[in-house]
Amino acid sequence: MLERNPGCELDLGWLNSVNINLNAVNTAVEDILNSRDLKNDYRAAWLLRAVTCIDLTTLGGDDTPSNVSRLCYKAAKPLPEDLLNQLGFDYNSDCPIRTAAVCVYPSRVEDAVKTLKKLKLTDKINVASVATGFPSGQMPLKTRVEEIKYAVEKGATEIDIVIDRSLVLTGKWEVLYQEIQQMKEACGSTAHMKTILATGELGTLNNVYKASLVAMMAGSDFIKTSTGKESLNATLPFGLVMSRAIREYYEKFNYKVGLKPAGGIRTSKDAISWLIMVKEILGNDWLTSRLFRFGASGLLSDIEHHLYGNLTKSYPAPYEFTMG
Repeated sequence: MLERNPGCELDLGWLNSVNINLNAVNTAVEDILNSRDLKNDYRAAWLLRAVTCIDLTTLGGDDTPSNVSRLCYKAAKPLPEDLLNQLGFDYNSDCPIRTAAVCVYPSRVEDAVKTLKKLKLTDKINVASVATGFPSGQMPLKTRVEEIKYAVEKGATEIDIVIDRSLVLTGKWEVLYQEIQQMKEACGSTAHMKTILATGELGTLNNVYKASLVAMMAGSDFIKTSTGKESLNATLPFGLVMSRAIREYYEKFNYKVGLKPAGGIRTSKDAISWLIMVKEILGNDWLTSRLFRFGASGLLSDIEHHLYGNLTKSYPAPYEFTMG
């Protein structure tokens, strides 16, 4: 990870100047989608980059130590040995093709840390934990802050907090800013903080942009689209608006804040579209796991399917591949 975002004072004047044009956003998204057609080795290279930016996730009520351990093993070796060999990589502990993190509930952090220590990969794969009353954020602030501290104590190096969306919908920006600040403080000096905006529940793109700015002003190291539990999750229009907010924040304060789309990103085509958008708006610096992540559980299987097809020109059914 890069240097943490220190945040800044809340600038309500900046928020009041926000005015997003929906038609312009949709046109920009169409231009990005039509800007290039990636094929063969170029497509394979972008898909491999996508693998290294995945936060491999399990957030089920039936999560157990064994399936969290399995998730960690998959994160360490996300693609089969024969496929990696054909792509020019050695299948060993030094292979750079691994996911950026595993993401679990706070109660499963210790299981993930234990497995990654066994694999000797604690310095290569991060342990991310959702917190703060995920996915609704509708819990007392004290409880939400304590949940962060618990996850960090158990070994989480990244915390995916979720905001109280009612504060956005009612325009209580000062309260939202103060809550995120307290959550950042609870992360301590070791854990980076990703702030989930739940964009599909914020009502307007203006609110998405404003919430992005408030989250960054309060010290968020990443801003994240969704919990994956909403009816509307990560879409390119949301991503474009958030990316432009990140760019504006960087131009003003010279701090790079990361972006994490999550929820609904299931195909290789989806992944490449997001990577192209990030490259066009934010530049190459954001095309690494330090500043860009996918929150996904099923994306990996589709990427494996397409990499295999790129090499063999044969496309078996996705269910024939290992589960991501």
